Amino acid sequence: MRFASLGSGSEGNSLVVESTRYGVVTRVMLDCGFAPKEAERRLARLGLVPDDLDAIVVTHEHGDHVGGVFRLARRYQLPVWLTYGTAQAIGAEAEGTTTRYCHPGDMFSVADLEILPYAVPHDAREPVQFVFSDGQVRLGVLTDAGRKTAHIVATLSGCDALVLECNHDAALLDGCDYPPSLKWRIKGDYGHLANHTAAEILDALDRRRLRVIVAAHLSRQNNSADLARAALAAVLQDAAHAIVVATQDDGLPWTFVGGPPD
Repeated sequence: MRFASLGSGSEGNSLVVESTRYGVVTRVMLDCGFAPKEAERRLARLGLVPDDLDAIVVTHEHGDHVGGVFRLARRYQLPVWLTYGTAQAIGAEAEGTTTRYCHPGDMFSVADLEILPYAVPHDAREPVQFVFSDGQVRLGVLTDAGRKTAHIVATLSGCDALVLECNHDAALLDGCDYPPSLKWRIKGDYGHLANHTAAEILDALDRRRLRVIVAAHLSRQNNSADLARAALAAVLQDAAHAIVVATQDDGLPWTFVGGPPD
């Protein structure tokens, strides 16, 4: 199983997860905050076209995650999985697409990919994040959450790869020129993860299988790749983990869950 990011940040998010089993390839897109033409361009960097996708799964209704989902789904006849609350928040935008409901804690399958939605604290109607598995390895994704919870830690423990939000550095956010209300939203319990909170989550996980960690959803103004890496590396110390960063412009190239194949 492998995955790649089309881009990660407040201007648009999308991830592609791919499994191959007995010669059959399954590809699922997680969110699409890009307009269809831009999504097509970014897919092409990975050697893909939208017709290569089997489905789109959605975390929540914010535009940087769902802005291009339904236009892409209508154009290429792709089914969309989302929670009932997210569907209610999106409303008429989903018309003309095949929507299927998922429920936090209930695993579902798209061809050979097993997908587990799990509830997270974020300022949306019914937000979820996902764990993907091909039956051998597990990829955990956490890109929008306001705080560490026991449920998040339990769900992401035992993963082979992890995409983990490192949205902001607390000091940079406090010192930036955002309005106070926006600062409080970002750093509140239903906002986004600071580097130090992401590190606390990572520290609490069962990391015995974990080999690949992706810092994601970094703020252009209030974070940097070096600060995010340093926060995560302080937890890992000398452990043999690969820490990489998914960027807004370039995303992340194909990365194998569990590290490169033998």
